[in-house]
Amino acid sequence: MQEKESASLRWQLWRNTVLSALLSTLVSTSLMGCDQDDPDTPPKDDSGDNGGGNNGNHEPWILNTTGVRAPYIYESDSNEQVLVNIQSVESVMVDGKDYTLVTATGIPDYETEITDNLYGWLINRPKAATDFVSGSPIVQVGDVVSFGQDIGYRSNTQSCATSAGYGYWPPGPVCPENVSHQGYFPLAPEMSDENCESGLGAQGYWVNGTSIYQWSDGQVVDGTWHTLAPVAEKYDVDICGGHAARGDYHHHFYSRCLADLVGDSGGTHSPIYGFTADGYPIYGPWEADGELAISSWAIRNYDDPSAPSGCGIAGERSCLLIDEYDFTKGTEVLNNRGPSTSDIFTSLSGNTFITRSGFFYEDYYWDSVLTALGGAYLDQYNGHSDSERGYHYHLTVTQAEDGQLIPAFPYTFGPRFYGKLDSQTIVSVCSDEVGGGTPPGPPPR
Repeated sequence: MQEKESASLRWQLWRNTVLSALLSTLVSTSLMGCDQDDPDTPPKDDSGDNGGGNNGNHEPWILNTTGVRAPYIYESDSNEQVLVNIQSVESVMVDGKDYTLVTATGIPDYETEITDNLYGWLINRPKAATDFVSGSPIVQVGDVVSFGQDIGYRSNTQSCATSAGYGYWPPGPVCPENVSHQGYFPLAPEMSDENCESGLGAQGYWVNGTSIYQWSDGQVVDGTWHTLAPVAEKYDVDICGGHAARGDYHHHFYSRCLADLVGDSGGTHSPIYGFTADGYPIYGPWEADGELAISSWAIRNYDDPSAPSGCGIAGERSCLLIDEYDFTKGTEVLNNRGPSTSDIFTSLSGNTFITRSGFFYEDYYWDSVLTALGGAYLDQYNGHSDSERGYHYHLTVTQAEDGQLIPAFPYTFGPRFYGKLDSQTIVSVCSDEVGGGTPPGPPPR
């Protein structure tokens, strides 16, 4: 076992290099769904705090107390602009249990400065000539862009009205709408006693009332290989790393706009960015000053035929892990081979990607050896506990040489919930399949 663990650690050094290179290519950081055997029971939280932040004084929710409205997003069938951020936060009791009840329109109040990196990402899009009406963005470095402001994109004309969101989103995704929603978050979250898969759609709220979505974009290749939203939808998100499904604006991964909103610059442990349906908070990517929280999800090694997580032939996806939570159980051979690590995948928006290792959900497994290292390493739920905050999730990223933050699987939380769900919470039941089932909205057009 020690030999396997040693090999696993050596493999992690290799995979960290490959992962950073892969996601640097596939994901722009300036932008930035129940019951199976689980090898390890989640650690008990003995800190005396079940996950701080979702408290009775309504912090850290961003309340709109002055009636601020979105400059470019309008209410349905109205000439009035939509209120932004959170409209109300209440402490309520339902069936003897305390909750924080949050009401929001789902529309954020973002302002984004066009930096050199961000401008470079825009003009270097592979389909820039057609993604932009005039072939390039109409903003320049140094401009400050409000949420929904036209920056020159050829947006979805079926949902994005001219001068009311058109031009802010790339071709395909629908424009966000005033999808007013309410969410109950347990004031004293509890660890779950079952394995509860997250699903598609809203899995919680960010502190500004927009929706938290998990890793999946709802697409499956060959009925087996689930694509990752932060990768396959790289070119389908706005300059804040978000987009809408059925009008519901959301983020699947770390957003620099959210970081700016909560004042997270990496000089200390990150603040809370949002709460999942189980009531536990998601903190930003920083564990301490200059130290990132680290995902313990590893990438399978398909390129080495002798690697225990591979399929015996270099570059082939011809097997699945028996259990992604315990890769030592080995693999099972598929009747049909999936995409190789050099195949081409075409997204719903017509962008193409090479399906390198790390492109699909099935390319990952939780490495308990890494979690056992403690410190900044997270558990299988993408969280951990400390004496100050109790149990909490982290957004996970890696850092490129130029300082850019690259979203790292599983990005936000999960793939499973750490805490219990109930009939009042935003998600009331566990997903019955990995990835979450039917997508929450129509595909991009």
